[in-house]
Amino acid sequence: MAEVTIGMASKLTEIKIPTIRYYEEIGLISPRARTESNRRLYAETDLSRLRFIRHARELGFDIEAIRAMINLQAHPEKSCSEIDQIANKHLADVNRRIAGLQALKRELSRMIEGCNCGRIDECRIIEVLQDHGQCKNDHSHMNEKFK
Repeated sequence: MAEVTIGMASKLTEIKIPTIRYYEEIGLISPRARTESNRRLYAETDLSRLRFIRHARELGFDIEAIRAMINLQAHPEKSCSEIDQIANKHLADVNRRIAGLQALKRELSRMIEGCNCGRIDECRIIEVLQDHGQCKNDHSHMNEKFK
């Protein structure tokens, strides 16, 4: 395959142009030299790397884990145990989030079931939301961004 422009690379990899530029900026892909017409051209190896990054991101790997796996790819003769460790750590994180979401679901269900759909001043949902002590699960860690 001949080299392609960033627009075509975007279409072929389903990654937006600004995201491709960002990946270049942070070093996940090598910056492309510009042609005489000031266009970036991407080879099949670049497209393959972009597809790898997109799929890893879809699976929830963070940028640093992806960077580590890319760096390890430069040493194909090495054991893949480090990549296994990265994937296992990510799986453990996913399992922790799932457990937290299941606890959150149970708590929300309990609140909703406890509400008799009467008046607002008797609403069980409002009551529980106003007094975290009435919760049966500690879900305070679930949404750190609200603290």
